[in-house]
Amino acid sequence: MPLVGVHGVSKVFDNGVRALSGISLDVAAGEFLSILGPSGCGKSTLLRLVAGLASPSEGTIDRESGDIGFVFQEPTLMPWASALANVALPLKLRGMARSEREARATAALDSVGLKGFERAFPRELSGGMKMRVSLARALVVEPRLLLMDEPFAALDEITRHRLNRDLLGLWQRSGVTVMFVTHSVFESVFLSQRIVVMAARPGRVSADFRVTEPYPRGEDFRTSATYAEWCRQASQRLEQAMAA
Repeated sequence: MPLVGVHGVSKVFDNGVRALSGISLDVAAGEFLSILGPSGCGKSTLLRLVAGLASPSEGTIDRESGDIGFVFQEPTLMPWASALANVALPLKLRGMARSEREARATAALDSVGLKGFERAFPRELSGGMKMRVSLARALVVEPRLLLMDEPFAALDEITRHRLNRDLLGLWQRSGVTVMFVTHSVFESVFLSQRIVVMAARPGRVSADFRVTEPYPRGEDFRTSATYAEWCRQASQRLEQAMAA
C-alpha cells in the first residue's frame, strides 16, 4: 500500500480559480518524489492538501498515520528564539518535558550539520543555516512523511548543492518518505527516484517517470554525461507540460 494516495483531486479557490484538476498519484513508503513544474502550476497547493492544511474540492487523499514534517520556502523561524528553541517548538507544543525535547532538538541540529549552533539566533545565521534549522525542526518529530516546498530556491548555487547532498544523506539514513517541490530540472534529477511533472492552468500531471541512477549521488554524478542526459529528458517533459 502507498504511504500517500491522491485520487482525482481538484482544488478550486473561493475566487473561482481552479488550481488543480484531476490529480492522481501514489507515493510509496521511503520514496523520494519530486514534483516539478513552472510557477503557478499548483505544486505548493498539492503539498498543502497532502499535509491536510487545506481540503480538496473534489477527490480524496489517503495517507497512512504518522507524523508529517513540512519545510516551507522560507525558514519561518522565530527571530527571538535560539536555533535550539526553534527546533524544539513542535515538541514543546506537544507537552514534552524540557530535557527530552532539548535532547532531541540538539540531535536534530547535529543531523543537519549545525552542532555548536544551538544557542545562535536566526540573525546570526546565514540563509543556508536558517534553512538547516527549518529542516531540523521538521525532522525532530521523526516524521514518516517529509514535505518540502522549494526549500532551497532562494539560496546560492554552492549552498544549494551542499544542501541537496546533505538532504540525500538524511533521507537514506532515516528512511523518511520525501515529497519535494521544485521548479529546477537539475535539482529534481539529482535528488529523486521519481519525478512528477505538472502542467499549469489548471495544475495536472503531465508526466511521471523514474530516475533509475543508483545512490549515493555526488559530484561525480552531477558532472557526468548520464546526469546531463537525464536533465535533457526532464527538460523535454517540462517543455511539453508547459505547452500543454
